[in-house]
Amino acid sequence: MGKLLVTKGMILIFKPGENVYYASRAKGRGWLKENDEVSVDFSLEDLDTSVLHGEKYASIFEQIGIERESILFNLKTTNHHIGFLCLGPKGTKQELTEREIEFIESLTIISSVAIANSRMFKEMRHINRRLDRKVHDLNTLLELSKDFNLMVDREEIARVFKFAMLGQMLIRTFFFALEVDDEKSIVSISGIKEEPTKEDLDALFDLEDVTHISEDSDCEFLNENNIRLVIGLKFQNEKIGVVGVGLRGNKQEYGPEEVNFLQSLGNLALLTIQKSLLLDERLQKQRMEEELNLAKNIQIGLLPDPLPEIDRFDLAAINISSRQVGGDYFDFIETPEKNHLLAIADVTGKGVPASLLMANLQSMLHALAPIDVTMSEATGSINDIIYNNTPSDKFITFFWGIISDNGTKFKYVNAGHDPPILFRKGSDEPLLLEAGGVILGAMPTMLPYESAEIDLKPGDLIVFFTDGVTEAMSPDQTEEYETERLKDCIRKNRDKPSQEIQDAIIADINAFSNNIQYDDITIIVLKVDE
Repeated sequence: MGKLLVTKGMILIFKPGENVYYASRAKGRGWLKENDEVSVDFSLEDLDTSVLHGEKYASIFEQIGIERESILFNLKTTNHHIGFLCLGPKGTKQELTEREIEFIESLTIISSVAIANSRMFKEMRHINRRLDRKVHDLNTLLELSKDFNLMVDREEIARVFKFAMLGQMLIRTFFFALEVDDEKSIVSISGIKEEPTKEDLDALFDLEDVTHISEDSDCEFLNENNIRLVIGLKFQNEKIGVVGVGLRGNKQEYGPEEVNFLQSLGNLALLTIQKSLLLDERLQKQRMEEELNLAKNIQIGLLPDPLPEIDRFDLAAINISSRQVGGDYFDFIETPEKNHLLAIADVTGKGVPASLLMANLQSMLHALAPIDVTMSEATGSINDIIYNNTPSDKFITFFWGIISDNGTKFKYVNAGHDPPILFRKGSDEPLLLEAGGVILGAMPTMLPYESAEIDLKPGDLIVFFTDGVTEAMSPDQTEEYETERLKDCIRKNRDKPSQEIQDAIIADINAFSNNIQYDDITIIVLKVDE
């Protein structure tokens, strides 16, 4: 400026994306001061012009706030517009000569390249710093993931998460909440005055995935603890975790890089906790399967195997559980008088509780078999024991009978069980064995159970069954198998041996239900030899 005798000068630098210029350097009264900004409407043609004179671009000069006698020299490279060099009139009031303008143009070309290179270097340095931060964050996450992968203890996971927040992010105040089985709870916490209430947690989970918290937030918990950022964590597209953080130790705000790191750190901890929960569930399932296998083996041991051989009778029996452990039961017991006790029962419910109640019933039958007591009295005693020692929702349908007099008599009691079906030799109309009383365990014995006795003749056939037979469902679950279908199946196969009759019944049920079983199935086929 001294050589050219120019009293005013200014360098305007364009700010990409904001469409404004700021005064990088300024000298002279009445012009913009350094760092002042101005918005100017330049056309593409204007930006491609090397030198702009006030006479032609009066409106532009007026927007900038410079005299018309001034000159704008375009600072540009081949691909980018950088800004303008603004020079005021000479102190001598003379215009710049062509030679002076050419000299200044040469200087602007050199300066434009230097400014562009400086900008590029500054941007590269900024990018390199960001890359260094990314590499550092990735290495940190990699090391943390190695640590997390070795962990199954949720307290240890929370401790490592806490150290990562304190050491890597310089965050002293934070909380980490997790939702498991619809229950929200705090996993890790630091610097929080008081743990959030259930209502606070519900509100936190309702926030957006990334929420920057202002100082006048509606949430009192966030304001009291100076929480500045809340991040939601998802597993299989469902939000099951929330991380909230306060101000950093260096007082810096949370930018995109910090948010990404916190999200990644939170997801690492979340996935590790989920892995530990799944492992617990797997171990629990494994223990349950072991217990069920044990109960299944005990249950199998309670059923008669092999079936006893009874003179003058052809016998077949089967128990098919719908689950690993069922509630159906059947048994054959020889009495001291060489008679044969036959029993079939169905315990309400399924699984281990039903099998335990079934085991109790089996124990009572075996204890009562040698005792000289009537079937009516014995049934009443069994009912009272079950009523007094089992929950109110547990019942047993029960049928038992004794084959006596060398197989010519059958005395029985039916305690609310599906009546066995008796086909007499030469008759197509069956009889139902219904005499008895209410199901076991429903109420104390008020009236004696009724017993009945029938004669057994050669060719007679009795089929005992549980409700898993008659209540088998069609595939669309609109129709039950019912007793009439069972009667028809028995009627068609009554001349066959007991085992074949049993197989025919099971095949007919499977055909009806398309092999879908919802309940335990127990069948006993007893046929008097001819």
